[in-house]
Amino acid sequence: MKKVLISLLALAILGSIAAYTIYNSESAMLKIYGWLYDDCVSQETHLYISKHSNYEEVTAQIHKAINQDKGFDKCAEYVDLSSSFHKGHYILRKGMSVSDIVRMLRSGSQTPVNVTINNAKTPALLAKKLEGKIDADSTEIISVIGNDDIAKSYGFKNALEMYSIFIPNTYEFYWDTTVEEFLARMFTEYDKFWTEERDKKRERSGLSRMGVMTLASIVYEETRQSDEMPRVAGVYINRLRKGMPLQADPTIKYALQDFSLRRILNKHLKHPSPYNTYLNKGLPPTPICMPGISAINAVLDYEEHNYLYFCARETFDGYHNFAATYDQHLQNARRYQRELNKRGIR
Repeated sequence: MKKVLISLLALAILGSIAAYTIYNSESAMLKIYGWLYDDCVSQETHLYISKHSNYEEVTAQIHKAINQDKGFDKCAEYVDLSSSFHKGHYILRKGMSVSDIVRMLRSGSQTPVNVTINNAKTPALLAKKLEGKIDADSTEIISVIGNDDIAKSYGFKNALEMYSIFIPNTYEFYWDTTVEEFLARMFTEYDKFWTEERDKKRERSGLSRMGVMTLASIVYEETRQSDEMPRVAGVYINRLRKGMPLQADPTIKYALQDFSLRRILNKHLKHPSPYNTYLNKGLPPTPICMPGISAINAVLDYEEHNYLYFCARETFDGYHNFAATYDQHLQNARRYQRELNKRGIR
């Protein structure tokens, strides 16, 4: 038994010595190649290695960015880079050697990317906007963020409800993040956004988180003037409390899925849809866009007043005229309609 243990110990020591020798041999060779082919990158280059990339595609990208193709190939071959490189986003910085590049790809020391999420009215449009920002195309992205079953696993009725978790901001990701990991991160950010303070403010409005996001999406579409948003939000809160239909024109565009409409006509108001707030009282089922944080905060900090109506100013300065009575609103609306006609806007 003692001889067996000694033999096993001897083998373990020999194995460690062999591994150490190979490691140092490899490190020494990388250093040698680094000295021979130092400063092979003349300008900073971003390298994107997809999960679909083969080794030939990887080397083709690198060859375009360096001036020591043969040196890189020798170094890469020596350490068997073809079977050990990691996917992701890397930056080839000016002055790097071939050994620096090989080490970076073998260790997977990638550089995160900034992904900005905003101004997407539907999950499909968001998927298109995200395409290439992570290692996925729009089809792959929408198959996850537009999936009702996945939405239910997060506690939502469907994917359109789940769309409310996307808070506009710039986030840092590794480029090889999967769509599932991306969605999980967005849900985490959504939970972080809803602080105790925001939830306390939300109670004043009597709205759920979904309700806040939905109303914020309408406010965001009605005005991009952040100083006016709390007043617009106050109008809709007043109408909700009185049981009046919201009659929000942006919901008509969403119901029709025609975001290019410049003028809402009577025929548009008759379009049957749960998102038509002229035909239906209360909030639409889900947000009609991805509201900015300023619009969300405007709903949470809505202005208290007695206004029930508003329409765009005839000056076309992005602001609105507000009214407490329908007669006053009609006067404001006529001025605006006259100006639309004058400018030939149909």
